[in-house]
Amino acid sequence: MIELNFDVVVIGGGPSGLASAIEADKECAKVLLVDREKLLGGILKQCIHDGFGLTRYKKQMSGPSYAELDILALKESKVEVMSNAFVLKLSKNNDLFTTTIQTDKGMAIVKSKSVVVATGCRERTKAQVCIHGNRPSGIFNAGTAQNLVNLQGVMPGKNIVILGSGDIGLIMARRLTLEGAKVLGVYEAKATPSGLERNIHQCLEDFNIPLHLSCTVTKVIGDERVEAVEVAKVDERMTPISGTEKIIPCDTLVLSVGLIPEIELIKPLNLKLNRRTQSVEVDQYGETSLKNLFIAGNAQMVFDLVDYVSEKSKIAGAKAAKVALKETEDVRAVTVESQGDILFASPNRITLDSKSVKLFFRSAKDMKDSTLTISDGSKVIREIKYSSLLPPKMESVVLALNQIESDKITLSLSEDK
Repeated sequence: MIELNFDVVVIGGGPSGLASAIEADKECAKVLLVDREKLLGGILKQCIHDGFGLTRYKKQMSGPSYAELDILALKESKVEVMSNAFVLKLSKNNDLFTTTIQTDKGMAIVKSKSVVVATGCRERTKAQVCIHGNRPSGIFNAGTAQNLVNLQGVMPGKNIVILGSGDIGLIMARRLTLEGAKVLGVYEAKATPSGLERNIHQCLEDFNIPLHLSCTVTKVIGDERVEAVEVAKVDERMTPISGTEKIIPCDTLVLSVGLIPEIELIKPLNLKLNRRTQSVEVDQYGETSLKNLFIAGNAQMVFDLVDYVSEKSKIAGAKAAKVALKETEDVRAVTVESQGDILFASPNRITLDSKSVKLFFRSAKDMKDSTLTISDGSKVIREIKYSSLLPPKMESVVLALNQIESDKITLSLSEDK
């Protein structure tokens, strides 16, 4: 067992962890980046399609190309990297965090003044969407199917049904088609697609792949291998409608039924949770309710663009370094409350130690001609008009902090009458 000391420990080597570690290093902190995989880059390694970097670099890039720029910047920094390393436990005693890590060379105990959790998100499973039937081979999450095809050169099947119209599922519908598989259809329980509009056009319509809305997979048929799936229409409560069942012969079911922030590591720390984001409450720097513990990227909330992941993670990494290197004074903070048709908003509290803050939010439904109202008590401090809002697309707004006088601001979204 080895014992190490750092100012900042960053857990996760994907786009969030890379951005956090690089920015913490710029603040002259001694930084350790821990990643469970052999190669850095996280999910970007298998995302060979383009569409990355449009906001950050003003050009279209593939996932590996986007990750490579941060990996090269990391190599130019003083950040120490621990790959093939799995974090077993994170705890805090007095003012120091203890990160227990299993490496290929044995156990390591790392003490640090601050920690950035950049563990990304995970996909929902078959069990979490309550599909009946056995558990034969041939059922894959979309990310697993993407890994098989793009990194391992293995096809998951030949005749494929995709459940869920999330972006990964849409992209895999196109990818599997290009590799010679027959994608029989994409089934979505909601009345509207879950993925970005551009992916609906580029991945389904351009390849004549049918999208079935208000439909879901209700049963998997097969013992050793998937032989077929049962699909049915659903009502407005997403309950299958009796008599609409249909059997679709296939050998593979790919699930693209949503992403969840990966926060299992920090659950024992009893942090304040955020029901809407399915993660924990944070301020604009990503700091949680436990002092000097930060959470960044998709572990904080599921973003639609990796560019936003990098942007927010840079802020978390810089702040984690600053609080590790010197004591910071307590600054007044205000809570952020969401109302109306907001699916979720972040941050959940704002520390009044800067001139402005960027607020992110998603609408709970498709909306036309709507207004976001930001109120400080009974006083409206800003109104923003939107001609169109879609749940898959994350929106942002910059708010000047000198307008805030009370201890709570409220974000309310509603359609114009």
